[in-house]
Amino acid sequence: MKSPDFFIAGRYSRRVMGLLFALCCIAVPSLSYAAAGPLDLTLSLAGISSVVIFVLAYALVMSEELLHMRKSKPVLVAAGLIWALVAWVYVQAGMPEEAEAAFRETLLEYAELLLFLLVAMTYINAMEERRVFDALRSWLVRKGFSYRSLFWITGVMAFGISAIANNMTTAMLMCAVVLKVAEGDNKFIGLCCVNVVVASNAGGAFSPFGDITTLMVWQAGQVPFEGFFALLVPAIVNFMVPAVIMNFFIVNRKPASLKENVWLKRGARRIIVLFLITVAISVLCHSVLYLPPAMGMMFGLGLLQFFGYYLRRSLPRSLERKRERYSRRGDWKKLEQLGSVVPFDIFSRIARSEWDTLLFFYGVVMCVGGLGFMGYLSLLSETLYGGWNPVWANVVLGIISAVVDNIPVMFAVLSMAPDMSEGNWLLITLTAGVGGSLLSMGSAAGVALMGQARGIYTFAVHLRWMPAILLGYIASIGVHLLINAELF
Repeated sequence: MKSPDFFIAGRYSRRVMGLLFALCCIAVPSLSYAAAGPLDLTLSLAGISSVVIFVLAYALVMSEELLHMRKSKPVLVAAGLIWALVAWVYVQAGMPEEAEAAFRETLLEYAELLLFLLVAMTYINAMEERRVFDALRSWLVRKGFSYRSLFWITGVMAFGISAIANNMTTAMLMCAVVLKVAEGDNKFIGLCCVNVVVASNAGGAFSPFGDITTLMVWQAGQVPFEGFFALLVPAIVNFMVPAVIMNFFIVNRKPASLKENVWLKRGARRIIVLFLITVAISVLCHSVLYLPPAMGMMFGLGLLQFFGYYLRRSLPRSLERKRERYSRRGDWKKLEQLGSVVPFDIFSRIARSEWDTLLFFYGVVMCVGGLGFMGYLSLLSETLYGGWNPVWANVVLGIISAVVDNIPVMFAVLSMAPDMSEGNWLLITLTAGVGGSLLSMGSAAGVALMGQARGIYTFAVHLRWMPAILLGYIASIGVHLLINAELF
């Protein structure tokens, strides 16, 4: 018979493993496959080896800027090794079908998210190719706004656009405007970049389509589509508090006006409308037909393909009409531009999707699917949500997302599926979404801008404003607890 000390030591070591797992923010989508398998492997050699593999892989991910190695590589290898260990243990135990079923369930849930994100990225890339974002940037540049006006316009637009487009694309668009208008004024550019990162992350927190984390919560059925809009006011507060503070440090002068004219390519406005229709269909699929939102998005991709076919077939006639019109006007500049027109190609837009991000997504999902099947997610839920108030647990996880990507953080919570009120599910959606703003490396928007404005927007520049951003983080949580008290 084992002594009481053995059980105490075993319980203590399990708590330590659970805490380590919490700090690593291991994650996977939340359905039955995230539950622990019939074998508890949390203290086994295979289990501990799997945790070490994942920690090492994620350390390489966090060193992406230093090593110049794509973040998908280490997690793809780690996913293969972890599931190989899971399968080996279950084969030895005579239960290979258990591991196979768990892997297939994890893969199915990833496939749904992959298809959804792939369509969204394709539409964004199509709008970029049709020069929608270039036209917006050109309009802002031509207006000749003052520095203070530019600071607020780019921030507000980043907040609004990121509710339907991903925060990285939104942030890069606004950063391009600032770099163009305020060229040479590095202090102002750095300040604007901080503001844009905060605004982009906050804007994605109140919309199911604004961020991958909100999308995952919606797809998991924890919050209805319309329920996310309860976070609108807290998200505004999260953006406004640091923006107001930074506003006092702007030297308000007017940059030299620039002349830049950008014309939308043919079909640009109709693609925007198609994207909005696709979003509406996806919402209806999920809320009325109870089908995965990915089905509606794939239907919308079919609509875009048909429209792309129409653009290609009608291009010669369109070019001929434009040549006649521009010749009559004597507009030689536009005539010259017609010579560089190429047919719209939908598959080139799909190819331009962020495949490294999508593959990284797969690696994280599969890594944590294996670790969850070993029993670690049940242990993490017991450690974090079993002993803490859910509000404090969600606030701390939001702060952790400043160091670890918010996707694994949200996967972890969804996988554990703690018994929480809708108010708490909205709280973790808010904190995981905006917590990444605390550090420049805490979100895709921040990492992208460090590359786009290299040497101007840096980790140190962002860190200088962390107290103001933290104040906004705390204020947004307080506002949510106050105005949405009936949801808790």
